[in-house]
Amino acid sequence: MTTSHQVLIVGGGAAGIATAASLHKRDRSLDIAIIEPADTHYYQPGFTMVGGGIFDKEETARPMSSVWPKGVKRIRASVASFEPTKNEVVLADGATVGYTMLIVTPGLKLDWDAVEGLNDALGSNGVTSNYRYDLSPYTWKLVQGMAGKEAIFTQPGMPIKCAGAPQKAMYLSCDHWMRTGRLKNINVSFCNAGPVLFGCAPYVPPLMEYIRKYNINLDFGHNLIRIDGTAKKAWFKVTKEGSEPEIVERNFDMIHVCPPQTAPDFIKSSPLANDGGWVDVDQATMRHTKFENVFSLGDVCSTPNAKTAAAARKQAPIVAANVIAAMKGQAPLPLYDGYGSCPLTVEKGKIILAEFGYGGKVMPTFPWDSTKPRRSAWFLKKTILPMVYWKAMLKGREWLTG
Repeated sequence: MTTSHQVLIVGGGAAGIATAASLHKRDRSLDIAIIEPADTHYYQPGFTMVGGGIFDKEETARPMSSVWPKGVKRIRASVASFEPTKNEVVLADGATVGYTMLIVTPGLKLDWDAVEGLNDALGSNGVTSNYRYDLSPYTWKLVQGMAGKEAIFTQPGMPIKCAGAPQKAMYLSCDHWMRTGRLKNINVSFCNAGPVLFGCAPYVPPLMEYIRKYNINLDFGHNLIRIDGTAKKAWFKVTKEGSEPEIVERNFDMIHVCPPQTAPDFIKSSPLANDGGWVDVDQATMRHTKFENVFSLGDVCSTPNAKTAAAARKQAPIVAANVIAAMKGQAPLPLYDGYGSCPLTVEKGKIILAEFGYGGKVMPTFPWDSTKPRRSAWFLKKTILPMVYWKAMLKGREWLTG
């Protein structure tokens, strides 16, 4: 049997919940439903702070029921496929759900299987990742107990969610080792599949100051392809301009892995996807390029911005306004400028609050030089932003979105 809703949202993460709350706030008469199978909602920007010993992991998770927007129905199921020409979504059990407007926000897929041996290695023998809720405390345990010499932090090819997260883990670890007098005995390497330290150029010089401070080896063109936790060995495909790729073996005592990331499989195989597998939208209006009653935001869409919670916070009210406009037969008006934010935790107590939009344009919220590490930015990250997330963004209160 097919049920139908005026607005159907796929995904109850940050983007989906925030957009539903924003829509309900604008028009309480709307029939809105979210398809979401998970019972727990995670504040993913907090995982880095757990891995640095700042938060307890429990602070970053709440029951899905506690964040669910009032007046919004829940469909506790998984999506199998889309039928946009029929205005239907097909669920994993074969049931279909119809819609007038569709909003696609399932996030992205952390592709742990893309690195041979990684799934089996995680959580023991010094192999960890802040990209998993259950492993971020293990990161902090490894940092505190580090007695070896080789520490590796990896970053795969783009796009990934929160492009600064692999570095944040590294800087917080180095800061702890420096404060406890151990850093001088540890060889720290940043193995980045890409060619640059950070994608927004104005923030590279201040980050390089910390690279030098912590004496970190920058190994660009290093893509992790295989890991053996028991042997404490990792293999990288090394690509350098002007030479053939080669496989390099590295030993480690601790390795923090950022997994390769893609769109979810049910998105990649759908009519909504572009050639890269992401939901194909106009980067200003967030409307699908082919289907006028389909919108997307958050990590899954094709917009060339940083995939961060701050980006979703800006996108949600834009999509909500444009969906309502489209239902009235009006043209989309609010234009997304690519804003994203990456609070780079360069040491305990200081953050470089990187804020930027399309084309790498620096877009600071506050009247200060955003390339400077600041204690006030640390206070923002540690205390203010979690409250903004739980009490504002997920409730349709659109603070810091103007």
